[in-house]
Amino acid sequence: MDGSRHTRMPRRRFIACGLGAIAAAAGCGTERASNGAAALRTAFSVNPGGQQWAHVARAFGGVARSAGFRTGAGTPITVVGLPALCAAELNDGQGLAGVTTPLARLSGEVEVVVVPAASHLKDFHDFGAHLLAQPDQTPVTGGPQGEPDHLLFGLIAKGLGADTRQVTYTGYPSGTEAATALLAGKAVAAAGPLSQWRFNLGRGRVRALAVSSAQRLPGLDAPTLLESGVRVDFTNWVAAFGPDGMGEESREQALRMCDDVLWTPGWQAACRAAGWLSLPLVGDDFERWLGSEVARTRAVLRDLGLINSTRATTCWGSCGNGH
Repeated sequence: MDGSRHTRMPRRRFIACGLGAIAAAAGCGTERASNGAAALRTAFSVNPGGQQWAHVARAFGGVARSAGFRTGAGTPITVVGLPALCAAELNDGQGLAGVTTPLARLSGEVEVVVVPAASHLKDFHDFGAHLLAQPDQTPVTGGPQGEPDHLLFGLIAKGLGADTRQVTYTGYPSGTEAATALLAGKAVAAAGPLSQWRFNLGRGRVRALAVSSAQRLPGLDAPTLLESGVRVDFTNWVAAFGPDGMGEESREQALRMCDDVLWTPGWQAACRAAGWLSLPLVGDDFERWLGSEVARTRAVLRDLGLINSTRATTCWGSCGNGH
């Protein structure tokens, strides 16, 4: 991961997705004085684009204050993640908050593939063989349809060479409901953030077959998907975005603030405490990565049969088709 500092960034405009009411942001603002000089005129208020990102937004704002940034009203920075991108793609761009400016990737949660403890599938290879041979008879479950857990199973199926459109997936509003369905025999495997499955893993009710991160996780006896022969490195990421019409000076100051905060020991500690991966990526590097993530997400949703291949969808990141 590139940890280099950015230089002056070109002003670009981007369509984001599912960000909520960015213009109404009113949370933990940030403003900082540099080397004892007068405080920068632009202040930033860090706000979640939905309840599921509130914890990350609070942590980011808290570390910013600890790093010397002062709270106050100002230009909103909205914190959202992969589910927002999925929602925009599934809704053909409807309900978008507007054009936004990508600033930085903040953190991510590792996903885990689990089976009931008594499952006849002893490891990921058993599961993969079953999915490859009988994709329509390998029911799987997790969070809502079309969101990260579903995407992960789509990526796994594609990586194995299975017919992705035959994957039988049932989504549930919460991890608790998905766990109940799995343990009741309504699915042979489930996926979700490791944090949602720790309780059942600890109680011995389920077994982990694989994790979605590029490296194994301490304290969990499970291989990565990459080790298991599936070329997938996947996290349920969260990022920061600025609003439409963000001036170049405000944008540069926001990028500097993100750059300062995301490399502090305080941010690393906050991520460890919450069980997140720290995934700092700022400015142009984040912009390029985001473009590839948009393309991957769109392709998986198309492979799963959830969107068609001809309609124009959101353009979040650099596009070559003028969207």
